[in-house]
Amino acid sequence: MPVNDLLPILYSYRRCPYAMRARLTLRYAGVAVEVREIQLRNKPAALLQASPKGTVPVLVLPDGRVLEQSLDIMAWALAQRDPESWRLPQFEAQAQAWIARNDGPFKALLDRYKYPERVPQAPQVQWRQEAEALMLAPMEQVLQQQAFLLGARPCWADMALMPFIRQFSRVDSAWFAAAPYAALRVWLGGLEGSDLFESIMHKQPVWQPAP
Repeated sequence: MPVNDLLPILYSYRRCPYAMRARLTLRYAGVAVEVREIQLRNKPAALLQASPKGTVPVLVLPDGRVLEQSLDIMAWALAQRDPESWRLPQFEAQAQAWIARNDGPFKALLDRYKYPERVPQAPQVQWRQEAEALMLAPMEQVLQQQAFLLGARPCWADMALMPFIRQFSRVDSAWFAAAPYAALRVWLGGLEGSDLFESIMHKQPVWQPAP
């Protein structure tokens, strides 16, 4: 995308699940942005100036405001345009509960499961089993009854959780394929295989500031 000073600037990293859900929602809402792909080991000065915490995603708006959290970026994008009603007031409490469970205890277990060498005090399978009980099994129970977390249509909670469930499924893909989560696999496969998701996962060169 050509640089345009009137566009919001999104600092992103393709494989980061937080950045994925931000890009998903911005694309869904039809918000044009200048995506700046970064390297986590070599963060550009412009990113650190906008957001000293140095994590992605970061959205810099044309008026100078900076959104430093993926959920804030999702909420801002949906406030601009929500063509398929991803965020409805009557479902907000349920959506927030799913997101809080994902971003808090499930993300901690995901990190331990993905990087078991960092937590040698327990075997990898323990973290997986705890994650199953906390998140996978409850999601499976819901998705056996309906196509998405809050009903027959996707909502912003589905999009907020999907990149993390996707990451979890890839730690041991053979185990996940055989695990008793058929409805969850259908949910994940449908979202991951959607045109929307594929559109935000194209590889692009690392952004370099103009000389």
